[in-house]
Amino acid sequence: MAAKRTITSANSVFTLVVSDVFPVPQTLQGYAVDDAFDNESVEVSEALMGVDGLMSAGYTPYITPMTVHLMADSPSIALFDAWLGAEAAAQEVFFAQASVSMPSVGRGYVFSNGVLTNAKKLPDAKKVLQAVQYTIKWESVNPAQI
Repeated sequence: MAAKRTITSANSVFTLVVSDVFPVPQTLQGYAVDDAFDNESVEVSEALMGVDGLMSAGYTPYITPMTVHLMADSPSIALFDAWLGAEAAAQEVFFAQASVSMPSVGRGYVFSNGVLTNAKKLPDAKKVLQAVQYTIKWESVNPAQI
């Protein structure tokens, strides 16, 4: 009998490599209270209806945006600060590679050629410091069994 799967995200592992900044895979830690990371849905094709009522459709290449949510005291903020600092110093973008393992559902994902496109540089100060977010846009995201 196969082991029962769950939907917990607590045992997921996200590793990130930016070879120009930190070439050794770094495991992200210190996720926000209700959010670790999320991705946007993407348009994978375009469908058009002609005036005669016939549909035409075609595949379109796409970018997959992903947002990482970190608590204000997360040690992984230093990774993003280093990435941003290196890009500012070089006045260039540095591409990332990543992988996510989700043991609860027996799946993993491989992310290729990501660029950091949005960063919350400091946490909002409310009753307690709020989470910060970083958006990475990936050229490709491919599922993999683990």
